[in-house]
Amino acid sequence: MKVQVCIIGGGPSGLMLSQLLHLKGIDTILLEKYSRDHVLSRIRAGVLEHGFAKLMREAQCGERMDREGEIHHGFEIAHDGRLDRVDLHKWSGGNSVMVYGQTELTRDLYEARDKLGGKVVHDAEDVALHDIKSDKPYVTYRHDGQNHRVDCDYVVGADGFHGVSRKSIPADVLREYEKVYPFGWLGVLSRTKPVSPELIYVKHERGFALCSLRSQVLSRYYIQVPLTDKPEDWSDDAFWAELKRRLPAAVAGRLITGPSIEKSIAPLRSFVAEPMSYGRLFLAGDAAHIVPPTGARGLNSAASDIYYLYHAMLDRYQKGDESGLQDYSAKALARIWKAQRFSWWMTMLLHRFPDRIEYEDKLQQTEMSYLFSSEAAQRSLAENYVGLPF
Repeated sequence: MKVQVCIIGGGPSGLMLSQLLHLKGIDTILLEKYSRDHVLSRIRAGVLEHGFAKLMREAQCGERMDREGEIHHGFEIAHDGRLDRVDLHKWSGGNSVMVYGQTELTRDLYEARDKLGGKVVHDAEDVALHDIKSDKPYVTYRHDGQNHRVDCDYVVGADGFHGVSRKSIPADVLREYEKVYPFGWLGVLSRTKPVSPELIYVKHERGFALCSLRSQVLSRYYIQVPLTDKPEDWSDDAFWAELKRRLPAAVAGRLITGPSIEKSIAPLRSFVAEPMSYGRLFLAGDAAHIVPPTGARGLNSAASDIYYLYHAMLDRYQKGDESGLQDYSAKALARIWKAQRFSWWMTMLLHRFPDRIEYEDKLQQTEMSYLFSSEAAQRSLAENYVGLPF
């Protein structure tokens, strides 16, 4: 098979790029290691920056998002026995975020690919990249016991942290930066009314907590736990009891609890790989970078990669201009490192670090106090949270 762009990875990044390019007449194939049901079972992010929402609409996938998603103009931070609100709309110049689950977003993208007859191969095994430094790269894989080959102009690796794409860049070329945090987030999804119409981030002496939502009947809650904990260590009753301990009394008093329909622990990690391109290979999303979920940058950072790649591919195929592809890594990384900084800052601000000394606790308290005493500090938080310009 011969296509213009072979995309590896059937998550939101790969699906969105495939959809956008298809709409412009650029032929793609998407290879996904797992089944469609498996991909749609992943419970991930649910806060979309305004630029991501615009990209969904450009991909002709935004109708249900606009109908069912919730626009949030702010969020609250609980700390030191009080609640303070960050007014995103005010401090970002009128922007906001969209609360819409990644599972639903991925489903919308799949349906859009189906509608256009997009080439999507699930259960693609033993995917391997070949000759990516040449002008005739190709990808091989196995499906239903048969070997297949895809010849293409370019390969896009959107196959996540454990995928094959980044590993295809020689070790003496690739440089990786990583920070692993000494805790994780225990997350529970429940069919209950959210405790608040907006997100509540909680800084507490027992550890961080977050009250989030997917809809008005589907809530998502998190608490900070040691990396040694496992989901089965936490009964539903134990989770709700600990969450209530960390919430302000007024919030805890109106919390509606119920059986968990999903429970998992996510370790927190910051990671960046440079460069994000090598020959005819371009990395996107978790294949190149990961952030802690504190600042809601993970999925949104992937979207900025897709924005840059999409426009670079358009310039290549419509104008014969390859400068966008040549500059892709530098341009994407410039924004990624800003997202890394913001996620790191939010994580340091809100979490309880087990080995932190008293001096650092005082600095954390002072940082929080400064945030809500300074318009400039709130403006900086807001502009990063709603999304920096692409």
